[in-house]
Amino acid sequence: MTAQQADNYLRHQNVPSRPLQSPAVAAMPAMPDTAQRERPYALARRYRIEIAASTSSVFSTLAAFPLDSVKTRMQTYQYKGFRDCVAHTYRTEKLGGFFRGVTAPMASITLVRTVSFSIYQRAKIGYSQWIKRNLGFDILAHVNKPGSYPNIYSVACFGAAGATAGSVITFLACPFELTKLSAQVSVLLAERAKHCQRTHAVAKSYQNKGTLRTMANIIKHRGMFGLYTGLRLHLLRDTLGTGIYFMVYESGKQLGTTFAGDKSNKLAVVIAGGLCGLVSWAMIYPIDSAKSIYQRNALLRSKGETVEPPPKIEFFKRHMYRGLWVSMSRSCLVNAIFFSSFEFIKKHIKTLDDGNR
Repeated sequence: MTAQQADNYLRHQNVPSRPLQSPAVAAMPAMPDTAQRERPYALARRYRIEIAASTSSVFSTLAAFPLDSVKTRMQTYQYKGFRDCVAHTYRTEKLGGFFRGVTAPMASITLVRTVSFSIYQRAKIGYSQWIKRNLGFDILAHVNKPGSYPNIYSVACFGAAGATAGSVITFLACPFELTKLSAQVSVLLAERAKHCQRTHAVAKSYQNKGTLRTMANIIKHRGMFGLYTGLRLHLLRDTLGTGIYFMVYESGKQLGTTFAGDKSNKLAVVIAGGLCGLVSWAMIYPIDSAKSIYQRNALLRSKGETVEPPPKIEFFKRHMYRGLWVSMSRSCLVNAIFFSSFEFIKKHIKTLDDGNR
C-alpha cells in the first residue's frame, strides 16, 4: 500500500492521519523541558539570601535561647548574679523555664532575620550604586577585590544599609519581642506583684500561654496598640544596633579574608559573626535595658492606666548593664552559628544552581 492509499484509507475510517516520520526520528526519546528543569534552581538562586537566613535562624535561636531567657530576667529583676538567676529559674520553673516563650522568637526571629537580610541586601546594592554614580567609587568591586581593606565608603554603606533594615523590621519585630518578654518573665511578674491583688491578677494571666494567646492577652489588657509598647526605644535600639551589626560583620569578614589570604576562609566568617554580635550589644545594651524595664512595667497595667516612664538611658552606669556578659556570650554564639550556616547554605545553593546550567 502506498503512502497516498494509506492516507485515503485513514480518512475513510475517520481516523486522524499523522505525518509520517522516519524510524530514526520516531525512536528518539522526548527531551525534557529545559526551562522547567532549571526553574527550581533559578528560584532557589534568586531567593538564596532568604532561604539561608531563615534556615540558619532556626539553628542559632534554639542553641542560644536559654542564655537569652537568663539575660531578660537579669535585666528586669534583681539577682545576685548569673548563677543565682539560673538556680532560681531551675528551682521554680525547672528546665522548661529556660525555654519559656521559645515559640515566639522561633517564628519572629526567623521572619525578622529573613526580611532584615533581604532589605539589607537591596539597600546595600542601592547605596553602593548611588555612591558609584555620584562619587565614582565602586564599593562592591572594592570589597570583593583580594587583599582589600575597609574604607570610609564601605563602612558608611554597610552601616546605612543595616540601619535601614533595622528601622523597617522594628514594626514587624516589636509585637513578637514583647510577647517573648512577657513569657520569659511571666512567673516573676506574678511572684513579685503579690502585694496588689489587681496587679497580681493581671500578671498571673500571662502565665503558661502560647504565643497567640499571649498576644490576645496583651490586646485584652492594653488594646491593639499595646503590642507596640516601647516602640520608640525598640526603633532606636534596632536602627543603631543593626547598623553597627552589619558594619562590623562586613568589615570584619573583609579584614579576615585579607589577612588569611583566602576569600573563602571559614574562620573569618565565624570570627566576624561573633564579633558583630559582641560589638553591637555592647553599644546598645543600655537602650535595650530601658526598653525591657519599660515593657515589664507596662505589662502590669491595663489600658488607660499610667505606666512609669522608661528609665533614663545612661551609658557606663553599672545598673544599665545587668546581664551584659550573658547577652554578649549569647549573641556571640548565635551569630557565629548563624553566619557560618548562612554562608554555607548560600554558597551551596549557588553551587547547585551553577552545576545544573
